[in-house]
Amino acid sequence: MSWVSLVAIYFVSWWLVLFLVLPFGVKTQADDDNVTLGTVASAPRGPHMRRAVIWTTIITTLAVGGYGWLTFGLGLGFDDIPIMVPMPE
Repeated sequence: MSWVSLVAIYFVSWWLVLFLVLPFGVKTQADDDNVTLGTVASAPRGPHMRRAVIWTTIITTLAVGGYGWLTFGLGLGFDDIPIMVPMPE
């Protein structure tokens, strides 16, 4: 695997993790009993994208860094994963 592939894996993983992190810690307008006219009560109270982007970057860097360490550092690949289900003969 090349470094370009690792960057592509990081890019795709970053977006997947972003959508996983987005709902955590969101306070809605209904939680504060202060709903702005013209919005739904379930709308977020304020912006929280900076926090979500920071957590997404940290989680993705750790995950892809671990994968890169296993791949480039130890030379492991998908062929090194043991098969847990017996194959039919």
